[in-house]
Amino acid sequence: MTMTRAVWGFIDNRDRRLMRKVHRWRPPRWFRILMISATRCGDGWLWYSLGCILLVFGGPRRFTAVLAAGAAAVTGICLFKLIKRVSHRARPCQLEPHCWSRVLPPDQFSFPSGHSITAFAVAVCIGLFYPQLQDALLFIAVCVAASRIILGMHFLSDVIAGSAIGAALGYSAFRVFF
Repeated sequence: MTMTRAVWGFIDNRDRRLMRKVHRWRPPRWFRILMISATRCGDGWLWYSLGCILLVFGGPRRFTAVLAAGAAAVTGICLFKLIKRVSHRARPCQLEPHCWSRVLPPDQFSFPSGHSITAFAVAVCIGLFYPQLQDALLFIAVCVAASRIILGMHFLSDVIAGSAIGAALGYSAFRVFF
């Protein structure tokens, strides 16, 4: 138990140091706009739009791909809601005010990042079905995940855990449905 506590203490200390730096940093206006846009893309509408576009233009694998990505995303949503209820980790924006971000959190708890889970679940799954889209989708997923840290919604470890869970769900869904 002491080893686990020491490891989590180490991670939490690093997370809080990064949080303080991020919360005090005033990036250029274009970067702030990019981060707010990325987080809004991760709210869901981008993934729904992608699903609709694939259903119309996605070729013979379109139904399988959209179903697999949807299954990965829904599983991710259920999983992060369950984990958040257990973890009860406070969000960075609840611990310390952010110098410029006024984005409000979608729920009370921080661990893991639901935006990161969903972004990576969909990006990895659809990227495996459509390799020509993979680089763009992973870029968007990384931007969504990074925006959650920059905007004070999550700690780095929340986003890393969420991204790993999402990538695993996306890959698993691809393997099950393909």
